Amino acid sequence: MENLDFSKLQELLDEQVSWPSYYTFKFIANENNIDQVLEYLDGHDIAKRPSRSGKYTSITSKARFHSSQEVINVYKKMKTVEGIISL
Repeated sequence: MENLDFSKLQELLDEQVSWPSYYTFKFIANENNIDQVLEYLDGHDIAKRPSRSGKYTSITSKARFHSSQEVINVYKKMKTVEGIISL
C-alpha cells in the first residue's frame, strides 16, 4: 500500500455515498501484523478467516463513518502496516 494517492478515492466516495454511511474494508494480514491491523480497526464489526496454511488472515470490517475523510484515515493507518494487502 505504499505511495498511494487517496484523492481519487475520496472524490468517488463523495460522489457516490451519502454521509453518514457504512463502509466495508477488506484486508489480508500475515501472522506478524494481525494484532496491529485489529487495533486500527477497533470499534468495527470484524470477520476473520484464516488461510489454509494459517499464515494469512482475511479481515473484513464494517463501520459507520461521517465523511470520506474518516474512511481515508483508516486506509492511511493501514498503509503503515508492513505487508498488509488491501482488497
